[in-house]
Amino acid sequence: MNAAPMLELVGVSHHYLARKDSFDHGLHHVLDNVSLRIMPGDTLGIVGRNGAGKTTMLRLMAGIIEPRQGLIHRRAGASCALLSLGLGFQDSLSGRDNALLSAMLQGVSKRDAQASLDEIREFTELGDSFEEPVKTYSSGMRARLGFASGLLTRVDILLIDEVLSVGDAQFRDKALTAMQQRLGGEQTVVFVSHAEGQLKALCDRAVWIEQGQLRAEGSPAEVIARYRQPVVAAARGGDKMD
Repeated sequence: MNAAPMLELVGVSHHYLARKDSFDHGLHHVLDNVSLRIMPGDTLGIVGRNGAGKTTMLRLMAGIIEPRQGLIHRRAGASCALLSLGLGFQDSLSGRDNALLSAMLQGVSKRDAQASLDEIREFTELGDSFEEPVKTYSSGMRARLGFASGLLTRVDILLIDEVLSVGDAQFRDKALTAMQQRLGGEQTVVFVSHAEGQLKALCDRAVWIEQGQLRAEGSPAEVIARYRQPVVAAARGGDKMD
């Protein structure tokens, strides 16, 4: 008997209408009829150029926005966290209070969330800044806080949007090691990154999104090779890329 998916997209499409006074006014199709099954324990990588629809897909998976067409099924009772720079933090609150709030919004009890705060502080290496307002943080400090808050509060579905690509090399290596230790069992991860090495190291499956469409699915090495083909062709004077 096959296990039920942790997360499933069925014919998902999404678009938005830009304001008439904006430079790119009009209807913009971000995702077009995307279907995808993510099983418990999967570590799925998503590749694609800027503007391809990757971040929109993660926000749909997290339930932050709803699709214009299609359905998104999440396993009943599954907790989900989206780690994305600038998303979900209250600038006036301290790093500690944001970590607590983030955990509770993910369905963690206040008692368990409070018990994880010292571990989150230690992992982020923020020191006294952990007690300071997040509005004083650099992008790298925000990335550390967001990654540690999501990783250490034990959600069922972890959605990561480029967070591991920000910050100093030492912390990126530390975060990568922590992710590798976390993977396995029922932990489900969807991971967006332009760092091909990270995708190959962490993911057991990958998809390529281009102009809102699912162009390829398979092993990370296979999908990255297909994704790079038009890039190589363009560099050699082949078909022009938008």
